[in-house]
Amino acid sequence: MGTARRLRLGVNIDHVATVRNARGGSYPDPLRAAQMAEEAGADGITAHLREDRRHISDADIDLLVQSLDVPLNLEMAATDDMQAIGLRHVPHAVCIVPERREERTTEGGLEVARDENRLAHFIAPLREAGCRVSIFIAADAAQIEAAARIGAAVVELHTGAYCDAHAEGRFSERDEELARLREMATFAHGLGLEVHAGHGLTYDTVKPVAALPEVRELNIGHFLIGEAIFRGLPAAIAEMRRLMDEARAGVAA
Repeated sequence: MGTARRLRLGVNIDHVATVRNARGGSYPDPLRAAQMAEEAGADGITAHLREDRRHISDADIDLLVQSLDVPLNLEMAATDDMQAIGLRHVPHAVCIVPERREERTTEGGLEVARDENRLAHFIAPLREAGCRVSIFIAADAAQIEAAARIGAAVVELHTGAYCDAHAEGRFSERDEELARLREMATFAHGLGLEVHAGHGLTYDTVKPVAALPEVRELNIGHFLIGEAIFRGLPAAIAEMRRLMDEARAGVAA
């Protein structure tokens, strides 16, 4: 099946923009971070253009589209405004995520099963324009089936519950969450969906997820940007890449 192929790493640069916006001005520059990530071995760049523009801006997206050599994954809410931006730029990929203005970060997966008709119509023009459409969802069979029905090419499984359980020492719950991710990755792959994963992954939690043979891509941002404060962005990415490759080496083809 070829599921043990090299695992791709997408680096999310949102929180470079968060630091920039905390003081205003143009520094630090998310584009520079994206280019450094590319040079350090990132297979793609992820950026979430939120409705309230709290970090990444429209100008950032303009520059990323014009300047990157690796694919851009544009995360967005399912709104008319975001659809228009996606159709104007036609990035390599768009990932549809839930969004609430009061949340600090994306708190869970998109509710697809209850909103199938609207989401099917939302993603259809993006698919026709040539974007690879991904849906960010919980590791839940009903949501995965709904994502397949609406025509998504990719599901990105939310790893936040697994990572939170590990960080808080709830190891039995962590193991249950990992088992759920494993089961649902296999289920999604069986439906013909490409499987990605992300949210909250760190050096301590990445290897068990990277070892899931059906997972083709991990998207990691906040931890890498934070770790870059201490060791620099290229070194932070290189260490994540090393751990991913090490985990993948034990996966049978």
